[in-house]
Amino acid sequence: MAIDFRTFNSIINPILSAKYPVLIRGRHGIGKSELVYQTASKLGLPIVERRASQMTEGDLLGLPKVENGVTKWLAPEWLHRACQEAVVLFLDEVDRATLEVRQGIFELCDSRKIAGQVLHPDTLIFAAVNGGQHGAQYQVGEMDPAELDRYTVFDVEPTAEDWLDWAQGKVAVYLWDFINNNHGHLEHKGEFEPNKKYPSRRSWTRLSNALSNVGDMAKFPSTMLHHLSAGFIGMEAATAFVDFVKCYKFQVSVEDLLDNGLHDLVKDFDNNQHLALIQKMKEQKVFEDIMNDTRLQNLADYFVSLPSEIAMTIWTNIGQAKVAENITGFHGATTSSGVKVNLHIVKLMNGK
Repeated sequence: MAIDFRTFNSIINPILSAKYPVLIRGRHGIGKSELVYQTASKLGLPIVERRASQMTEGDLLGLPKVENGVTKWLAPEWLHRACQEAVVLFLDEVDRATLEVRQGIFELCDSRKIAGQVLHPDTLIFAAVNGGQHGAQYQVGEMDPAELDRYTVFDVEPTAEDWLDWAQGKVAVYLWDFINNNHGHLEHKGEFEPNKKYPSRRSWTRLSNALSNVGDMAKFPSTMLHHLSAGFIGMEAATAFVDFVKCYKFQVSVEDLLDNGLHDLVKDFDNNQHLALIQKMKEQKVFEDIMNDTRLQNLADYFVSLPSEIAMTIWTNIGQAKVAENITGFHGATTSSGVKVNLHIVKLMNGK
């Protein structure tokens, strides 16, 4: 059974404490490598990454040398480092490696040593493959039961929310808004037609990086945007995305709501649209800057009009920003209709 990234993060620590190697299996572009890098960052360990698919036996074992009439092995730099200091050793594309390289990795995972070199006691091993339940869609080698038995194996299937949480502040706001309102375009989950370009979490991030060099999107021709986007995410997703961008300037802005008090613009919003607007506030660091009285008043009026779960997202964001003036100002605000925000929060927390 596949798990999402949030579940993976909640169960991984006991495995790492026991120093067991971890194998992450999943489709391309879903963020397997990013998951490993995030784990290493939390642990405060550097990453030593090797593409097993590009390795030969020499890359794995090193070079022979003669010492006192005996042949020994000079460890390659990456292995030497993993033996001398605590690192996260990340072996990517293991199921695309040659059989000889995989047999060497087998020993490394099983015994934490190879060619006389012993891993540092605190070095951790992660591997990633496209195999598992999606293996038939890729040109990869099968891993037999004995090989898999050397790993703690996780099939990962991240949710759209996993990506949206990660993408906050990392991709363009309008692109984040598009995915937030169109989860189905985040990635392709069916069978793949040969030679057809499909969107993935990775390709959306790359598209955002490319578009950051475009400048003012309002002045960028739609035809050019479509061609550029299709190269990253395919024709269908690009068509939907370009249509969304065309209308983006007509969407409600943070300034419309907080500075101009145009609440009628959001009265017919659904939950996803409200969440997208709140995300814009977060992206623009509204809660991290001291809010003036006008913004606090308009935010309070908006807050009490929202469904409870959506409203509490605002209160949570204000608290996480830790700006005392905003916390006390908003908590003590009274709406234009006379509703006290602090009493409204109590009602929401009590489920009323």
